[in-house]
Amino acid sequence: MTFSARLKTLIGEESISGFARRVEISEALIRKYLKGSEPSLVKANQIAMRANCSLEWLATGCGYLYRQAEVVDKSALNAAFEHVNGKKISNTEADKLLTIVTGYQYLRTHKKSDGYLDISGMTTFLNIAKQEKPE
Repeated sequence: MTFSARLKTLIGEESISGFARRVEISEALIRKYLKGSEPSLVKANQIAMRANCSLEWLATGCGYLYRQAEVVDKSALNAAFEHVNGKKISNTEADKLLTIVTGYQYLRTHKKSDGYLDISGMTTFLNIAKQEKPE
């Protein structure tokens, strides 16, 4: 997979202009990368950091797409739910709870100093995470 293809995966359904604003790189430069140009290490790192992407994956295709600030321990999360609610958690509830925590973690790690929460970026992140989830 080329850098361009990995960048397209990272952008997902977000607009190119929205992605460019999020990673603070000009839309023209993002379009140049999408057409096959390779970024400098500084620019690739900027994209990776601001898109919560693994630089290794973005540069080489190896490793994991997203950097994970925390890995959710599903058994601990389910046990906490069951303790607080006094009942067993269903598979549907467990999946929903995991999605909520994952979305929260994304928003928390991407919150801007002015309080802006990147809901669009979270949506893209959750959609990609759902696609990568083993069945």
